[in-house]
Amino acid sequence: MNKTFKIYAVIFIVVMIMLALLEVNKKETTDWRKNFDINEKSPFGLFVFNNEAEGLFKKVLKKEDRTPYEYYSLYKKKPHNIVVIENELDAESWKKILDQVSNGSDAMLIINRHVPKEISDSIGYYDSDISFEEENVLKLTDKKYQNDFVKLDKFPSGRGFSFIKPKVQILGKTVEKKNTDQANFIKIKFGMGNIYVHCEPLFLTNYYLLKPGNIKYTQDVFSYLPDRETIWFVPDGSKSSRFFMRFILSNPALKYAWWIFLGGLILFIFFNAKRKQRVVPIAEPLRNTSMDFVKSIGNLYLQEGDFHDMMAKKAQYFLNKVRMDLLIDTQNLGSEFAKKLHLKTGKPAEIIEEAIILIKKAQDPYASVVKEDLIRMNKLLDEILK
Repeated sequence: MNKTFKIYAVIFIVVMIMLALLEVNKKETTDWRKNFDINEKSPFGLFVFNNEAEGLFKKVLKKEDRTPYEYYSLYKKKPHNIVVIENELDAESWKKILDQVSNGSDAMLIINRHVPKEISDSIGYYDSDISFEEENVLKLTDKKYQNDFVKLDKFPSGRGFSFIKPKVQILGKTVEKKNTDQANFIKIKFGMGNIYVHCEPLFLTNYYLLKPGNIKYTQDVFSYLPDRETIWFVPDGSKSSRFFMRFILSNPALKYAWWIFLGGLILFIFFNAKRKQRVVPIAEPLRNTSMDFVKSIGNLYLQEGDFHDMMAKKAQYFLNKVRMDLLIDTQNLGSEFAKKLHLKTGKPAEIIEEAIILIKKAQDPYASVVKEDLIRMNKLLDEILK
């Protein structure tokens, strides 16, 4: 394991420990938003109601996430029950629901602010904010249900009916200490069927359904619907997810662990793949036999001790390079040659002068040379040609 990998491993472990400490010390907060989501276990979700709904409707309940307009455009239904809980529908869907009610169906609308004004006007009511109290009580007007009520002690909407048409039956009221009772649950005869409108859906949420005794009020409200097939139009995407990760992602601790695991896996793959490559076979370079030949000849000359001949050949090679590469005439190795060589190579004049002397000595067949002359000339000529 190399040093770099160890550093990254230490950094990763430190980050994991910091995240774990933050998670342990994090205070769990309660989500008090009114989401009315059938999969939410937060106080104002409908998880409990969703699980108990089939028993409430005697197992003839069908949840439908298509809009009423889409559903009734495809299917012709005989009279049935329709349930809408905090679902924002388009005007055409509301018209489809009214058509079904006119033909003998019953609709239970437990909804706060999502009914268009033209639809509520045609049904026969107008709802608005009737109270701003922090607590109130939901009660039914029927005497047989007088002991069944729900006390709203957390964020009641304060909605009620500010106007209802004559012959509309009031089934439930909002009761407050400082205000007169206000209608919040009504029944309207519409064609051959009935429409029930309740403007406080909070009583269906997890927070209130789990309180002792409150379930009775919910059963009383839905008891007004006849025992027959019931279609509950849930918002699109609210059906229980079948995604295999749903349990992990719904649990904060497991969710953080999952993302940390994925992050660590990605880092491991990245750094591991970066350092581990496929084995590349070693390709032996082609052997330069000419170099071997030159070395052999050089060794032969050294063994024979013919330094004068070696100097002559080195001088000849040097002058040929000067003619071919630097384009300088080498017929006369005088001051003019030295000046041109100095300008084109940029080497000091002293080195060039000394090299010319040794070249002339190598060209003189009668000159006496020693090994040191060969070594010095070779060094000078290599320096000039660099």
